[in-house]
Amino acid sequence: MNTTTNTPVQLCLALLLLVLTTTLQARELRYAMGFPPGSDSDVAAQAYAKALSEYTDGELTVKIYPLSLLNFAETSAGLRDGIAQVGYVLAPYFPAEFPHMNLLAESSMMLQLIGDKVRGREGMAYVGAMAEYLFLHCPECHQEFAAQKQVFTSNAGSTPYGLTCTQPVTNQAELKGKRLRVAGSHWSRWAQHFGATPITMSSNEALEALNQGVVDCVIISAPELTNLGLIDAVTDITMAVPGGIFAGTGTTNVNLEVWRSLSEHERRAMIRAGAVMAAQIPYIYHQRQDDVLAKARDEYDARIHDASPELVAATRDFVREDLNTIVDYYKDKHGVERGQEMLDEFLPILERWVDLVQDIDSAEALAELYWKEAYSKVDVSRYGL
Repeated sequence: MNTTTNTPVQLCLALLLLVLTTTLQARELRYAMGFPPGSDSDVAAQAYAKALSEYTDGELTVKIYPLSLLNFAETSAGLRDGIAQVGYVLAPYFPAEFPHMNLLAESSMMLQLIGDKVRGREGMAYVGAMAEYLFLHCPECHQEFAAQKQVFTSNAGSTPYGLTCTQPVTNQAELKGKRLRVAGSHWSRWAQHFGATPITMSSNEALEALNQGVVDCVIISAPELTNLGLIDAVTDITMAVPGGIFAGTGTTNVNLEVWRSLSEHERRAMIRAGAVMAAQIPYIYHQRQDDVLAKARDEYDARIHDASPELVAATRDFVREDLNTIVDYYKDKHGVERGQEMLDEFLPILERWVDLVQDIDSAEALAELYWKEAYSKVDVSRYGL
C-alpha cells in the first residue's frame, strides 16, 4: 500500500493555489457616484455593496468612488466607456438620451394631486411604481439605456422638492423675477409659469451658484441641504412648492459588457442588491427631512416659511395642465410617441404603490417590498442581453 506524505513546501504551495484561485474568482467593480463621501446616497451605496457581496458569497464586490471618479455630469459617458462598471446616473441630466424614463420622472408633480394619503411617503411610493414600470412595462427605456451601453438595475427617489433660497419666496409676487436652479423641464416650466427664470446646472455646482448670486434659489429636497452642503448658503426655505420628487435616477446602472459577462446568479444578485439600494435612499430621505430642516433653522438661522394658499392652489392647477404639456413636449422634442399611454398605465401603478408603502417602517421592509413586487419579476436570463 502506497501512501503520500505532503511536505511543508507542498502544503504551502497548495494553500497559495487555493488563495490565488479564490482571488481570481472574486471580481471587484468600480462604482462611481456624484455625491460626496458620507452623504445619504454614499451610505445607501455601502448597504448595496454589502448586500451584493452577501448575495454572491463574495464573488462580486464593488468599490465605491463618491465624487472622486466621476461627477454627475460625467457618469453616463464614463459608465458607457468603462471608466466605471457601475454608476449613479441622473437621467434628467441627459434628456435626449433617456426621454422615456424622463417623461415618467418629470410627471412626479402628479403627487401634488393624489391627496394626503401619500404625504410623508412620496419617494417610497414613486420609486416602487417607477421600478415596476421601468422593469416590466417600458421596452423603450431598456433600449435607451442599451444605446448608452448601460443596463438599469435600480432606481431611487427623493422627498418632495421645495424652494431653498437666499431670500424669502412664498408667493407669486416674490417668485417673479427670481433665478431658480432646476433639475428637470417640469420645474423649469413651473418657474416660467410664475415669472421666474429657470437655470439648469449640475447639483455639484449649486452651492457656488448660491454663494455667488448666480441663482436666488435651488429647487431641491431638504436632505440635499446637508448632502450637497447647501445649508451653508441657504437662508429661506419654502418646501410646499413646487413639489414633485427627483425620480429619474438609475442608482446602480451597470456597463452593458460587464452585465453580459455575468452569470445569471450574479445578475440576479445585482438586481436584488439594487432593491436594497432603491429602498435605502427614499427611506433615509423621509426619515431625515424634518431633522435637516430643524438643523437649518436652529443651527444656521434659516427661516422656514409656509407657501401662500394661493401659490399652492395655483401650483396644483399648473400640475394638471402640465401633465398634458409633458406628453406633447416629449413627443415634439424627443420623439416619444407613447407618452399619454405611458402615463395612463403608470397612474394606477402609482396609486397601488401608495397603498403598498403605508405600513413600511424600515428600509429593510421597503427593500423586501420592492423585491417582491417588482425587482424579483425581472427575467435575468433575458434582461439586458
